[in-house]
Amino acid sequence: MEKEKLRRIRKQKGYTQQEIADIIATDVSNYSRKESGAVKITKIEWEKMSKFFDVPMEEIYEEEEVSVIIHNENTTVNDNGAFYNVNGTSNNYNIPNSVIDNLQKYIAMLEEEIKRLKAGKK
Repeated sequence: MEKEKLRRIRKQKGYTQQEIADIIATDVSNYSRKESGAVKITKIEWEKMSKFFDVPMEEIYEEEEVSVIIHNENTTVNDNGAFYNVNGTSNNYNIPNSVIDNLQKYIAMLEEEIKRLKAGKK
């Protein structure tokens, strides 16, 4: 879904896509995809652009298209594959199971290392 309000305000204020890309710390091709609706715009990016344009967020914000999401008590699955639902809350980050699993293993390894180091200091 194209971001017509955002595009209109950007052009009205006389800014290029490159200038706005610089504001949200991305490259112009990624910003172009954001403005065209192909890539999601984060809340922080919306806030940065709103502040930069000096307009209320409602003047530029447009809802993101949401993919089909199926919830159960532990997992969120969308049309891109299986994803975790973190702590029973909505997972807006669509973190793949494999990434979560790897992070959990890494955390466990770090916890073991902390125990080992604490035992060595006594």
